[in-house]
Amino acid sequence: MIEFHPGEVPAKPGVYIFRDRFSKVIYVGKAINLRRRLSHYFQPAQATRADPKLRSLINSINYWEFMEVRNEDESLILESRLIKQYAPRYNVLMRDDKRYLMVKINLNEQWPYFKMARIRKDDGALYFGPFPQGGALKATIDYLTAYFGLRSCSNPGPEARKHCLKRIVKDCSRPCDGTISEDEYRNLTERMLNVINGDISEVTNALEQKMKEQATAKRFEQAAKTRDIIANIRNILGSKNRKFTNTIISTVTGEESLLDLQQALGLEKLPTRIECFDNSHLAGTMTVASAVCFIDGAPARGHYRRFRIRNSQNDDVASMKELFSRHFTRKLAEKSELPSLVVVDGGKGQLSAAITALIKVGCPALPVIGLAERNEEIFLPGKSKPLVLERHRPALRLLQAIRDEAHRFAISYNRELRLRRIQNSLLDDIPGIGKIRKKMLLKEFGSVRALRQATPEEITRRVPGIGTIFAQKLHDTLSKPSKM
Repeated sequence: MIEFHPGEVPAKPGVYIFRDRFSKVIYVGKAINLRRRLSHYFQPAQATRADPKLRSLINSINYWEFMEVRNEDESLILESRLIKQYAPRYNVLMRDDKRYLMVKINLNEQWPYFKMARIRKDDGALYFGPFPQGGALKATIDYLTAYFGLRSCSNPGPEARKHCLKRIVKDCSRPCDGTISEDEYRNLTERMLNVINGDISEVTNALEQKMKEQATAKRFEQAAKTRDIIANIRNILGSKNRKFTNTIISTVTGEESLLDLQQALGLEKLPTRIECFDNSHLAGTMTVASAVCFIDGAPARGHYRRFRIRNSQNDDVASMKELFSRHFTRKLAEKSELPSLVVVDGGKGQLSAAITALIKVGCPALPVIGLAERNEEIFLPGKSKPLVLERHRPALRLLQAIRDEAHRFAISYNRELRLRRIQNSLLDDIPGIGKIRKKMLLKEFGSVRALRQATPEEITRRVPGIGTIFAQKLHDTLSKPSKM
């Protein structure tokens, strides 16, 4: 049975992954409380009393990892994505083609409208999602479509107009018969896009006023329905969920995005090489940072770099200053190509720290911007007010893509370090091993995983002071099938 240390796992929502001795993913699960859920698997009684399928799973686990999320909805979506990606053999119940719903709109159409989709396609449309609450999502989009008077029919031609009920109940602005101009319709579309992007105050305020009026008039059933609509909008589209659920698939060419970005930022040269920086930590510990590079609008993974922050473990601004100092000091020393645009994940504080570090290391002047994720605001040096681009502009989509990639790269490194710490902690539970021996073993073999593959003779030969008896005991303990 794998040894489980509850203190290493937070009592928060998340997704966990079990891997076998070949590092293949064999099971993906979700939990509202990761600590409690994982503890259930690693109870000694499970190895003998659980049903055959669960016993088989437990006996196949070689090591595990987890990913913390913010709420249950995020865990549902992340679990589904990982199951579709890895197709673990023990996830039999979720190995069908069911996918969570997304919202889709194609702004290239003359009269755009919102509809449901389960698969992203390279069709020039914007996609938002996925959303785990399918029924509530449909009801919310239907309500918002009627609220803003957008069309819901797939064919706005003359034939469809004859059978349309929306125009009769005034739920549609009727673009099919020229009642509304194209510019006016586009304005309504932009307002609904803002709501889907998290700006829900306009709609919820109007609904709350409507609910009060209905309650005052003792139309309680209608007031209850209005209350439910407000709850759905807040739960699905509110700011606490927007970061995770709002995904825009960009189908424009790299050149188009770069030209639009050059124009939006007023750059002298086309930003053909963009570098973006982000940092990540777990409750102020194991702070790491990432530097990712896009060339001609596409990821250049060979130029990605990651860093273990040495100081200021719980200070994002100080971490950014250290990151820039180390990265650009090395670039200047090696005479490497400098970026034509630098993007910092953060607001004014991170931007100021980056510029201060660049000046201190003697770096030539570079265009540097900060991208604040909360409202996708772009902060420019010397300007008090941020620049806010339209949500569907290619420039913003390119910045979002590189920012999200920097965030993913930093998070993956942080998780790698957490898993390594969990694995290395196994040595603490072996009798007869102290800090010195543990340090010598990890220094020589690099990790518990590598140490597990070594023979007792190899351990004795490579690590001074380790005798054959202790080496054999160490080997036997780590090589048990149930050990991580």
